[in-house]
Amino acid sequence: MKSKLKRGDMVSIIAGKDLGKEGKILSVDRAKNRVIVEGINIMTKHQKPNRTNQTGGIVRVEAPIHASNVMYLHKDKPTRLGYKVEVSEVNGKRVVTKKRYAKSTGEVID
Repeated sequence: MKSKLKRGDMVSIIAGKDLGKEGKILSVDRAKNRVIVEGINIMTKHQKPNRTNQTGGIVRVEAPIHASNVMYLHKDKPTRLGYKVEVSEVNGKRVVTKKRYAKSTGEVID
């Protein structure tokens, strides 16, 4: 199933060790259905010194979390997302647009 989440969305964690925390999505991997959320699922990584990190050492980094474990925040409440399809006529041609909406309120998000 394809994820309806996008980079920059505010989400709430609904399962796992970070249950109840909130954060912004940094990246989405649609092939693996995983998202990286800012400040969530922090892992420690041992890194050798290199050009970008001269000292090396232990680095804290966000690890991916499955998209089914997060829920979109709409007006500070977790909600499911759906798509509304709008068909309009522009210069005699049919134009179909898909827009995300919050299922709890029915409001269009983008």
